[in-house]
Order: sequence, then structure tokens, then C-alpha cells
Amino acid sequence: MKKTSTRLADGRELIYYDLRDDTVRDAVDRRPLDRTVTTSEIRRDALLGDAVAIASHRQGRTYHPPADECPLCPTRGERLSEIPDSSYDVVVFENRFPSLAGDSGRCEVVCFTSDHDASFADLTEDHARLVLDAWTDRTSELSHLPAVEQVFCFENRGEEIGVTLGHPHGQIYAYPFTTPRTALMLRSLAAHKEATGGENLFDAVVGRELAGERVVLESEHWIAFVPYAAHWPYEVHLYPKRRVPDLLALDEAARTEFPQVYLELLRRFDRIFDGRDGGEDSAAEPRTPYIMAWHQAPFGALEEFDGVTRDDFALHLELFTVRRTSGKLKFLAGSESGMSVFINDVPPERAAERLREVASS
Repeated sequence: MKKTSTRLADGRELIYYDLRDDTVRDAVDRRPLDRTVTTSEIRRDALLGDAVAIASHRQGRTYHPPADECPLCPTRGERLSEIPDSSYDVVVFENRFPSLAGDSGRCEVVCFTSDHDASFADLTEDHARLVLDAWTDRTSELSHLPAVEQVFCFENRGEEIGVTLGHPHGQIYAYPFTTPRTALMLRSLAAHKEATGGENLFDAVVGRELAGERVVLESEHWIAFVPYAAHWPYEVHLYPKRRVPDLLALDEAARTEFPQVYLELLRRFDRIFDGRDGGEDSAAEPRTPYIMAWHQAPFGALEEFDGVTRDDFALHLELFTVRRTSGKLKFLAGSESGMSVFINDVPPERAAERLREVASS
């Protein structure tokens, strides 16, 4: 991997990650951009104890542009974009409309490929490994910023999810606090450790799933399963078999095997809704909308979680879709949005069975 860091016309950082070591990146951003001005503010909810980012400047962000005006495609001639070069492998840059900025953290965009019509599932294994290396590098760099306590790499795919740019890309949020979802995991981890005399909850969960009926696929270094209490119709958790706290701690064997496992998982997601899932629409529905989320241990202090260290946390990836059957979406209505109590219409055992059925030949 070759890494080249440069600056856009408004001062934002842009980083090229290339497969070839001899690639030269010297293109200049020719756009007449003013310096980016953000108004991000973190406010605490006194009743719930969580945090909300107030970012009014995001109202003006780019919204469903036509393909020939996509800001994530390479610059071609006089068609200028966020990426000054005419081609790229993987690019990361500071978001022009960040939810978090300055003392409130940082937001970055990760462009997986210059091919506007592709998706992550279309990448080669070498290219997917390059993305993994970029996620890892950014996790390392962002973790050293004074305001950052947790780094979150994720991808939203599909208009049903709320994606406003169709180009294959993800994002990285660097939060100035431990996120509420991670805090819940850490509290459960601490309680289980105390109640069992030191047993690790993540290890217990993975061990139970390995012996059960919800395993979707398994390799030498990774295990993917539908969790016992899945919140979403089709939800898979992917863990390295050797517990590590973050992407930085993955060994070379796991890193080498990840692209094969993850690409297969994504391709199965794209085959779930092919008319055999009981839906009314018998036509195939390619490119299942999904959210992918990497869960990493916070880099901040963990004193409030009694007896828990970073090494107790287990890096894992969660992948889920809001589509529950062909042509139908899972909406977060009263119980989910009002009380955070999910109601899942698809039994996790059936979801796992379906994801095994659609394995590639």
C-alpha cells in the first residue's frame, strides 16, 4: 500500500491509498473553494445521558446529484470533483459537511473505488484489503487527535438507508466521547465479568454461537452469525476468532482472510431477496440496502466501567438491512423509536438459514 496525503482547495486533508507503490499523486484541486466553516456542537441529554450533534450547516450538503455531477468520482477534464486526480484506488478526505468538527471530533469520507456504478461487493480481494488497510490507518491517525475517544468506520448503502450520494463510499466518525451503544456493551461486559468471576462476555457470546444454528459462514480466522436477539430482519455479526480490541490489533492472517469472508457475506446479502423469501414480488432485488458498522474499543479512559480494559473489548463488524422481505422495509415506529424496543418479524434462525441457502457456488 502507498499512502499520499495532500490538501484540497479549502484546506481539507485528502489521502490517496494505492495498490501500486510507484503511483504518483500530484494533481491539484482547481476549484475556487472558500475555507470550510462548520457549526458543529455536542449537546448532552440530561435525562438519557447520551449526546446529540447539532450541525445546522449540513442542510446545504449535496443531495442526490445526477451521476455526471457526482462529487466522489475522479476529476475528468473540466468536470471538477472532491478528488483532483483522474483516477484512484481508495481515497479518504475530510467531509465538507461534517457532523463533527474541531473540538467535537472529525468526519471523513472513504471512497472505495473510482467506479461510480460498482459496490463494495464488486471489489477484488486485493482492493478490499486496501480498504481494510485504509480503515486501519485512519483509526490509528484519528486516535491520536486530542479530542477523539472513539473511531467508527461504517458504510451506508442504498436510498432506503438515506444515502444521498450513489457512489460506493463509507464514512469514518471520530467521536469526542464513548458512544452510547459502546457504553452499553462495556456495562454488560463489566457486569458479566463480575458475575462470573472474570469470564469475558464477548467470548461467551461467540462460543455459544459457534455451537449453535445461527452460524452463516466460518473460516479459519473469522466467524459470522445472526445474533440470538437480532434487532433487524437480516443482521450478521462478524468476529475475528482471536479477540482483539480494534483494527490495529488484527494479525496478518486475519487481515489476509478478511476480504474473502466479507466479500462473500456482502454477496450473500445481495442474493437474499430473489423471490424465495416469501415476498409478494418474485423478481430479484439486487443490491440489498444495508448498514455496515465496525465496533472498536474506545481510546479514552474506561474508569466508569469497573474492571474493564480495552483488551476486554472484541472488535467486530455488524451488517444489517432495513429490508424485511421483497418490496417491504422495516420501519422504526413507535416501539423502536419511542422506547428502543425492537420487534423483529424474521426469526434469527430463519435469517441464518436463508443466508446459508444463498451461498455462492
